[in-house]
Amino acid sequence: MDAKTQKSELTRAAIVGAALDLALAEGLEAISLQVIASRLGLSKSGVFSRVGSREALQKAVIEEYGRGFLADVFVPAMQKPKGLARLNDIVARWIARTRDVEAQTGCLYVAGAFEFDDREGELRDVLLGEITRWRAALRRTVTLAIEAGELKADTEPAQLVSEINGIMMNQLHDARFLRDPHTADRATQTWQRLLSSYLA
Repeated sequence: MDAKTQKSELTRAAIVGAALDLALAEGLEAISLQVIASRLGLSKSGVFSRVGSREALQKAVIEEYGRGFLADVFVPAMQKPKGLARLNDIVARWIARTRDVEAQTGCLYVAGAFEFDDREGELRDVLLGEITRWRAALRRTVTLAIEAGELKADTEPAQLVSEINGIMMNQLHDARFLRDPHTADRATQTWQRLLSSYLA
């Protein structure tokens, strides 16, 4: 990679990063090419030449958030054996990320869902696709634990995934709105009680 290409890619990464910070603070709709250009000391045309339209930048932000989320929560857990060990690791990492990242910045998946719950369009579809893929991966993990005989045979994966998601949303709410410093501990205890009800 030549120096010019490397610089262009670094600039694009900085643009997406600044837009992600803005989206977490003010919502995806707050993103504009001019605002990001001003934040980074670039021209609006300079931003456009690297990311394209405002909508393209918004999509890039959603995708970048998803990459970071999966890198923290899902990918490392793939090193664990299929089944309960992997599921437990995913939930532990999700609780930790919610405590260490989303509690400070907010969660694009949660905030974006509220922002776009009553809208139609491509941006909603991109966000929905990211969340749907994550839920599907989590359901597969639950299914593998059932097939391994570690969770009850009548466990409904979608139900358990919904309950896990509820734990995380509650943790995020209490950490950010109530500013409760013990939310991760509470989430861990809730998960352990929930899991015990599903163990084979």
